Amino acid sequence: MTATPTTPVPAPELSLGTSAWIPGPRQVLREALMLTRLPRGVAGVLWRCVRPDVAVHVVEEIGDHRDLPPRMTDATDRDQPLEAGYGPALHREFRVRVDGAQRGAVELVDALARNMNRAVVPGVARFDYVAASGAMAVGEELVVRMPGPWDGPVRVLRRDPTSFLLGTLTGHLEAGQIEFAARDLVDGDLEFAITTWARAGDPVADVLYSRLGLAKQIQYLLWVEFCARAAALAGGRTPGGVTVRTRTVAWPDESSPQISPETV
Repeated sequence: MTATPTTPVPAPELSLGTSAWIPGPRQVLREALMLTRLPRGVAGVLWRCVRPDVAVHVVEEIGDHRDLPPRMTDATDRDQPLEAGYGPALHREFRVRVDGAQRGAVELVDALARNMNRAVVPGVARFDYVAASGAMAVGEELVVRMPGPWDGPVRVLRRDPTSFLLGTLTGHLEAGQIEFAARDLVDGDLEFAITTWARAGDPVADVLYSRLGLAKQIQYLLWVEFCARAAALAGGRTPGGVTVRTRTVAWPDESSPQISPETV
């Protein structure tokens, strides 16, 4: 008897960067465990607001076309770039100088790339390495997990020894890019910085992000804490605190036609 050939079953899609993804039992369990840590995580972040152990210096400015992100050269239909967002664009820099660091820029960035969760508050956010080797190679994907409908799929756009750049994918709360970078200073100290270029990902997020400022504040607290923990991971001190510079860019519309991504 001749065997009937069977149609090969396609391999499962590793990427979770679409809203069609349905979590399996282990993911549901991880989410449930994350929710049990949520009160402690939120309390830890809010404590920084009322009694910070690292000083925060805030600068708010009006931005222009120079505050737009690096142009994407390999965009896909799953990317959610800045121009796909809603409302104004925010160019934000979170910068900290680390005195007496025991790790150099290359070593710190490599440690963060391999495990981003070393610098986030448990229960508030978690990075899942989805279609990724752990080396943060270009094209690999992660999902930022947050309790509630806040999951943020991203992919690696650029990776070099002292930095990596992530771009948002469809379904993310934001549209834009975020860079994590470190550099060794001439006096032996270290500087670590997070730079974001972001707009709200959809009209509802625009209300939370731009109108009410809720998502903007969550982002602020998350990345300030990330800077503080990255400095601790580097093994140094932060007497100067974290500097947060926000430049707001009115997105092109009838009242501001001069600001356009094409002008960059």
